[in-house]
Amino acid sequence: MERRAGRSPTPPSGRRSSGRSVRRAPEPRWSEPVLALVVLIGAVATTWWRLGPVSRGTVWAEDGGVFLRERLASGVDGTLLRPYAGYLHLVPRLVVDVAVHRPVEQYALTVTAACCVVVAAVAAAVFLLSRDVVPRRWLRLLLAAVPVVLPMAPVEIAGNAANLHWYALVLVPWLFAHRARSWPGAAVVAVLALAATLTELQSVVFLPLLVLAWQPLPSTGPGRHVRRVRSIGAAARLRALPVTVAAVVGCTAQVVTASTTERPSERGHPSPADVVAGYLLQPLAGLWDRRVAPVGGAVADHGGWVLVVPALAVLVVLVLAFLVGPWRARALLVAFAGGSVAVWTAALLANLSANGRWGTLDAAGLAAVGPSRYAAAAGMLLLSALVVAGALLVERGTARSGETRPGGAVHVPRSALGRCVVALVVTTSVTNAAPGASTRSDGPEWAPQVRDAEPACRADPTRVLEVRTAPWSAQVPCVLVLRDR
Repeated sequence: MERRAGRSPTPPSGRRSSGRSVRRAPEPRWSEPVLALVVLIGAVATTWWRLGPVSRGTVWAEDGGVFLRERLASGVDGTLLRPYAGYLHLVPRLVVDVAVHRPVEQYALTVTAACCVVVAAVAAAVFLLSRDVVPRRWLRLLLAAVPVVLPMAPVEIAGNAANLHWYALVLVPWLFAHRARSWPGAAVVAVLALAATLTELQSVVFLPLLVLAWQPLPSTGPGRHVRRVRSIGAAARLRALPVTVAAVVGCTAQVVTASTTERPSERGHPSPADVVAGYLLQPLAGLWDRRVAPVGGAVADHGGWVLVVPALAVLVVLVLAFLVGPWRARALLVAFAGGSVAVWTAALLANLSANGRWGTLDAAGLAAVGPSRYAAAAGMLLLSALVVAGALLVERGTARSGETRPGGAVHVPRSALGRCVVALVVTTSVTNAAPGASTRSDGPEWAPQVRDAEPACRADPTRVLEVRTAPWSAQVPCVLVLRDR
């Protein structure tokens, strides 16, 4: 067919006559699941290693308390959706059920391993689900590593079922906002969303992100192509139905449970100073030193600017990323940053024990402050927001600085800032990566106690053992000890 004079065709390479740079060639799709598998394996190994041998072999809190006790008394069908502390704990109870089917001597190691696998599954899912917002794979790898490399994770929340619910909060925003490209993918996302919402009550905070899942695919082009793309967009919108139903069902079940179940913990009454100072001292400071006390000591010696200056720097990065990012990325950025503050505030309001009276601590109190488990979830969300912000700055800065039109070079500092943010996240993660002190690092280890009790169980098979855990104890029937021997 003859072309019109004066109109040059678009070359196959993707270069347009406006002088813009060549687009990057699309990466092969097969490598996505391969990289997700690498993330899964690497996350399991890293989480396991960061705990240390004693913590891995020690049972923590509800894992040997209410979860194990109720599972032995009522079975899996009677406990999966049983409320505890005012909400449902589906995934932690599944983990305990898996561990009960293993030799009781290996109960601690089984729970730890299963929890490491769950965290790794969260990391792999984040890598796959964040593709629309963070196209570059190396940045998505860092984003997926957030729940694994969070400095405060090994202190208390990693490797035990009692605190496994916190990890749902870093996955739920990606699940709710994801645009499924196939019905099998939509089904998998819905199953994950149901499991996450039936595990963590605060998932309700992210329900507005479901709007993003219903957004149609972009429709451009003339004539029949428009109608075809619009029909594809309609099908894509319907694929958001499974995750929407799953999210609404799970969150509704949690809200009903919270409304009808009495919580044993006393509500807190934090002052605004407690909320603000605590957030700066715990979730924020915990991103670069999981011990927190050295940061508190620096505040006592040099003043509050030690926390205020980094907080302002983080705020500037988030605002700049919000200004340059596309609307979908902006929504997720607000969800992670705002969710971090909301989760921290809710923890202080719902639990009297969560408030360390951060706003009234003197110099001695600041120097002796320790990490709070309630800061881990808020820290994960804040760290995710920082990685997303850095990725947006790198992506937008690189894309625009590559243009040949005048003024393109002004975007180079944006990319440089994004890379600095990413480098800082990597540096702090590596610095805090090695195993360190945790709530379980002093034991008591589970397996030696069970082995030592075997002769007593053989003498009286009806006996119930008192096995010490951190910080409580567990009642283990001797029939379990003798079952696999």
